[in-house]
Amino acid sequence: MDNKLKVFSNLFWRFFERCGAQVVSFIVTIVLARILEPELYGLTSKVAVITSILLVFVDSGMANALIQKKDPDDLDFSSVFYFNVSFCLLLYIGLFFLAPTISNLYHEPSLTPVMRVLGLTVVVAGVKNVQQAYVSKTLQFKRFFFATLGGTLFSAVLGISMAYMGFGVWALVAQQLSNVTVNTVILWLTVGWKPKKMFSFQRLKGLLSYGWKLLASSLLDTVYLKIYPLIIGVKYSNSDLAFFERGNSMPNLIVENINYSIDSVLLPVLSSEQDHKAQVRDMTRRAIKISSYIMMPLMAGLAACAEPVVRLLLTDKWLPCVPFLQVFCIVYAFYPLHTANLNAIKAMGRSDVFLKLEIIKKTVETLVLLVTMRYGVFAMALGQLFSGVLSQLINAWPNRKLLDYRYLQQLKDMAPSILLSAFMGFCVSGILRFGLNDILTLIIQILSGIAIYAGLSVVFKVDSFRYILSIIKKLFSNRKENA
Repeated sequence: MDNKLKVFSNLFWRFFERCGAQVVSFIVTIVLARILEPELYGLTSKVAVITSILLVFVDSGMANALIQKKDPDDLDFSSVFYFNVSFCLLLYIGLFFLAPTISNLYHEPSLTPVMRVLGLTVVVAGVKNVQQAYVSKTLQFKRFFFATLGGTLFSAVLGISMAYMGFGVWALVAQQLSNVTVNTVILWLTVGWKPKKMFSFQRLKGLLSYGWKLLASSLLDTVYLKIYPLIIGVKYSNSDLAFFERGNSMPNLIVENINYSIDSVLLPVLSSEQDHKAQVRDMTRRAIKISSYIMMPLMAGLAACAEPVVRLLLTDKWLPCVPFLQVFCIVYAFYPLHTANLNAIKAMGRSDVFLKLEIIKKTVETLVLLVTMRYGVFAMALGQLFSGVLSQLINAWPNRKLLDYRYLQQLKDMAPSILLSAFMGFCVSGILRFGLNDILTLIIQILSGIAIYAGLSVVFKVDSFRYILSIIKKLFSNRKENA
């Protein structure tokens, strides 16, 4: 299998894994949202603010350093493993004792036991992290499929069962904790690598010199994103927080499937070509074109269908999240630009540039937050949209020199997807005016959206459309030859 097919095959498995997991998670979310009140989601969102920040220490920095390194061996992987597990235990101990103080900040004493139990995800993630890095480095993404789907299915059954039995917020806690635990167990049993009885401070030091900058960058990014639910949770009601988070989570569900799949495959592939500037530029350009071709219509379509989707799936009690959903669809539509540019910078070994970008972005974004927070929750969402546009420019800026690939060139590559998606979204949104029932409206919207986008892609001979078709044909022909 040539390199292009190998990349696409791994991307397919990563995407298939994310889709399978997210479809199940989506169904679980719908069921739980119908059973539980928005206030309970607001409660767990407050805990998620803290655990998400702690998970940055697990998921960022060292794992990326292992993936970026040209020839990591067992000593590298084992050293990072023991370091990660020890550090995660210290983080959890700190969270355990600080839980009452954090609960008082929210004026929610009942958060203390929830935080202490849900915080165990940090320890479990520390065990899983190096296994994930090994799978990514060796491009064995098929392993992720079985681990992720197993954890998702088990946690789905457990969470829904507990919700029906009246466990309330503990149903959400059990679902999240069991998901990461089962995922980790399956990955541990199926991946060939296991930690060896070896450790090197010298190797760890070398990896830290690259990884700490990415860790600091991710920490800045996560703290900034989680400061929104933190402020809303303190300043506004649990319902306001639930509507904000639900509006964000629905488009994020789609973006995670596509963007996370591309992100996890792109970094190791680009890293393998880090000494060849032209190769990295060509792959970055192709990543932007393909991912935006897929992402843009999905976000435009979801924004156009937002009201009937929410009413049909979540019931009328969740309708206040519709404006938030539409704003976040626009924010996430441009994520391929961020992902490709940042992965290129990381792959070239420039974690110093990556950190500088985050400091600049978070300074600007914090100023936007300070201005918008006094005008309400929806103003804060619009502030994220404004910040997202500025972040595109900032993330693309270094690659004008590193790769000779400027922001205007990137927008030009995305232009067909942007224009076709905007036209498709405009046409699809007009169907709402017919006043049909929600199910019929959605069916017509989805079918017409697909027909319009695919039809225009053929008429205008869109490069990304033809590229995807050619890869699919090659994959099928290879399968026939191997059969």
